[in-house]
Amino acid sequence: MFKVVKRKELAPTEFEIYVDAPRIASKAKPGQFVILRIDNQGERIPLTIVDTDSETGLVRLIFQVIGKSTAQLATVMEGESLSDVVGPLGKPTDIENYGTVLLVGGGVGIAALFPIVKGLKEAGNRVITVLGAKNAELLILTEECEKYSDELILMTDDGSVGQKGLVTQAMEEVFARETVNNAWAIGPSIMMKFCTITAQKYQVPIYVSLNPIMIDGTGMCGGCRVTVADNIKFACVDGPEFLGEEVDWDEFISRMQQYRPEELRANEIYEKQVSQNG
Repeated sequence: MFKVVKRKELAPTEFEIYVDAPRIASKAKPGQFVILRIDNQGERIPLTIVDTDSETGLVRLIFQVIGKSTAQLATVMEGESLSDVVGPLGKPTDIENYGTVLLVGGGVGIAALFPIVKGLKEAGNRVITVLGAKNAELLILTEECEKYSDELILMTDDGSVGQKGLVTQAMEEVFARETVNNAWAIGPSIMMKFCTITAQKYQVPIYVSLNPIMIDGTGMCGGCRVTVADNIKFACVDGPEFLGEEVDWDEFISRMQQYRPEELRANEIYEKQVSQNG
C-alpha cells in the first residue's frame, strides 16, 4: 500500500498528490512515469513523475479528471492509500547542456514538462518556457516553471493571463528572434502535432511525450504501440519521448480516440453509482 501524504486541487478537474514511495523517489529521473492502481479492481493509470524527494521518499503526481478512474482517484484523501504504484518506468529525458532550449507545455501536460524544465536548467541550458491553457484558471505550475526558466511566456485561449493565442504563436516568435538548439512539447496530441510542424519549419529538433493507452508498462501487452520512423514502438519502454517529426500523428490521434465510447460509458456508470450512494 502507498500512502497519499498530501493532496491539493490545483485547478478545476486537476489534482496534485504526494505519494510515499521511497524506492521510486530514489531512482526516478525527468521524463519517467509510474503506473498506479487505486484498489485491487482498479484500472492501471499511467502518470508522469512531476518531482521527487529522496529524503522524504515522496513522489509528486498531477492528474486531470477525464474519466471514471481519474474521477475515482480524485476522491482519495490525505492519509488514505493506493493499492499499487509501480515505477519509475520509461526512458528518462536526455538531459545535457544543449545551449538554448525551448519547452512548450499545454494543459495538464505542463506537469510532465516541469521536471524537464528543471533538469535542463540545472544542466546549464538557457531555458525558454511556453505554457498554454484555455484560461488562467487552468494554467498550472507557472511559478515553479518560472523559477527554472530564463524566460517564461504564458498563452491562454481567452487572454485572461499572458498573451491571447496558441502556444505555436509563441514558438514562432522565439524561433524568429534567436537560435534554438533543441525543443520539447508536451500536451494534448493535436498541440504536440502542430508544435512539431512549427519546429520543423525552423529545422529545430523537437521531442514529444506520447501517452497512449497503457496496461502493464513493460512492453508485453502492446497496447501502447505507436508508429515512429515507420517502425512500431512501445511508448512504455521505447519512450515515452520520441522525435516529433518521426511520429505518425494521424495514426496516434486516431488510436487515442479508439475507446472513447467505452470510456464515456464507464464514467456515466460511475457517476450514477456515486449519485445513488449520496
